Amino acid sequence: MAEMPAEPKRKDLLFPEESYEIKGACIAVHDALGSGFLEKVYENALVHELRKRGFQVKQQAAFQVFYDGVLMGDYVADLLVDEKFIIEIKATESDSRLHKAQLINYLKASGVPLGFLVNFGKEYFDFERVVFTK
Repeated sequence: MAEMPAEPKRKDLLFPEESYEIKGACIAVHDALGSGFLEKVYENALVHELRKRGFQVKQQAAFQVFYDGVLMGDYVADLLVDEKFIIEIKATESDSRLHKAQLINYLKASGVPLGFLVNFGKEYFDFERVVFTK
């Protein structure tokens, strides 16, 4: 059975209970699958786990990017959860500041306030909570 993270202690955080549940879902997936699979395997497993926990999840959610009022193109986030969280999934042994920058840009373009960068590619997965404020 997956070990759950400690109960959220800081109630002043944005969506503390949901963040706690999302992290718990990621831990459950990593405990079951370990590292070494492609991102899509982790994405599908995480969707299943999040839905079991009562979340509404959209895979490969498309958002439009505008510049100067003109549509520049679309980008696709791995997961959109409850219309208020973006989860960007990685399966790599290395960390990259570019992954975090990518998530910040997704939050900025979508107007979604909170994102999670999850890397399942290591022995111990990485989980980073990213808040976007305008």
